[in-house]
Amino acid sequence: MTMLSSLPNLGPILIKELHKINIRNAEQLRNMGSKQAFLAIKRNDPSACLSKLYALEGAIQGIRWHTLPEERKKELKDYFSQCSQK
Repeated sequence: MTMLSSLPNLGPILIKELHKINIRNAEQLRNMGSKQAFLAIKRNDPSACLSKLYALEGAIQGIRWHTLPEERKKELKDYFSQCSQK
């Protein structure tokens, strides 16, 4: 089982937020996916920002979120916009 702290983009605050939604390791995060994990975090913290969604996706892919492909960033940004309208 891979610890969350070993993934890129996940610092102590985001790890604490993941623990609140019962995500305790990398496998659980991958199984849930970045969008669903973000949505669950946003329920607890309505101020959750787009960078947090990017960070989760980057963690799942094992890369810094800054290097996510532009197409994926656009898809996530569109998803974030939909979440923010609800």
